[in-house]
Amino acid sequence: MDNNLEYNKIERSAKIRKRIRNTIIYTFLALWAVVVLFPFYWMILTSVKSYGSYNAENVPSFFTLSPTLQNYVDAFTSVSLGQYFLNTFIFTVITTAVMVIVITLAAFAFARLNFRGKNILFTLFLSLMMIPNELVIITNFTTITNMDMRNTFAGLILPSIMSVFYVYLLKENFAQVPDELYYAAKVDGTSDLKYLVKVMIPICKPTLITVTILKVIECWNSYVWPRLITDEEAYYLVSNGIQEIRENGFGRENIPAMMAAVVVISLPLIVLFLIFRKKIMAGVARGGMKG
Repeated sequence: MDNNLEYNKIERSAKIRKRIRNTIIYTFLALWAVVVLFPFYWMILTSVKSYGSYNAENVPSFFTLSPTLQNYVDAFTSVSLGQYFLNTFIFTVITTAVMVIVITLAAFAFARLNFRGKNILFTLFLSLMMIPNELVIITNFTTITNMDMRNTFAGLILPSIMSVFYVYLLKENFAQVPDELYYAAKVDGTSDLKYLVKVMIPICKPTLITVTILKVIECWNSYVWPRLITDEEAYYLVSNGIQEIRENGFGRENIPAMMAAVVVISLPLIVLFLIFRKKIMAGVARGGMKG
């Protein structure tokens, strides 16, 4: 009887400690969520405030009783925001599609094909990640300029169709596919390309989807390279467009409309992440597994 009482006391004490620990953890997570999400809330709030009410605030207000969508209209009519969206869409789709093809073929070659010096070549390939991006940008800028490809979509796209990290991530996934499948396919007379398309890609589909989504986000947020290689508005991307809005006086004078433009530009990526967040997590987790 005494043992049961002692056991119940220990169990109740353990439950109390667990509740206290969970309370502290969830409180911290809630506070951290507020810190992370507050800039987005402030951005959206400012975007629905009228120009007059925003400038009339001596102390920033954390809510508004008279929201307006006029700022979103101004964001599209005062600058060529629609053209920036179209340029970014073209750049993102073409760059992502070409990159996925390139890294898939490269990863398959390193993971499955046997050729002389493969390990040394792959080691040298990985060493490229140690080169600072600034040096790569300078080299790419010189090359694109010498090829007279500034202010062209080709000049925007070509330096972005390869990623050492994505090749490594996909190569590790391909390496997890059992060798027996490859040997069996070769016995049946299956070509390497057909084996890649019919076997490897379906098995490693989660990682490919993850890489595709991450590349889309990377292209959409690209700023330094497009800003460097384009100085004609006809080739501006949304990131350059925001800078142009700020520099031409419109953004400095009309902060609510500037925030409306930022909301519009950010919305596609937020929606994309919310839709595919589980696939992104699954693909990254799979990339870190062995065996």
